[in-house]
Amino acid sequence: MSYFNVRVYGLLINQHDEVLVSDEEEYGFRFSKFPGGGLEFGEGLIDGLKREFMEECNAEIEVLSHFYTTDFFEKSSFNDSQVISVYYLVKEKAPLQLAFKDTIYDFDGSGEILQAFRWVKIEDLNIEDITFKTDKTVAQLLKNQYSVKV
Repeated sequence: MSYFNVRVYGLLINQHDEVLVSDEEEYGFRFSKFPGGGLEFGEGLIDGLKREFMEECNAEIEVLSHFYTTDFFEKSSFNDSQVISVYYLVKEKAPLQLAFKDTIYDFDGSGEILQAFRWVKIEDLNIEDITFKTDKTVAQLLKNQYSVKV
């Protein structure tokens, strides 16, 4: 059975023009993406994004504006669903209390599910370091918009 998998992500950009990237490993599969995840049944996009930031970053966020919604077919890397992702520009309500890393996949501890966060300068964001098709598209759009502002 095929179904839709609605996901919501936040683009958190700091005062140094760096975007927050989440490096994760689940059951041996490594990937880099923007913070966020799957919408739960009965949840709106904004509520889902706020919940995801609390779960992943222990942070309250404010949603500033819509940035991008998937406009092409993407099959999930994990199951038979079609992924539809919605991205918002967000800002934190208080400074993030996370152990930021400088290197990709620099996890603390061990286990089946690992996560680490990095600030990456938008101009230095390597599209190849971002794992999923829609995230790569968003990373390129972000780089394009940033290069216009500078």
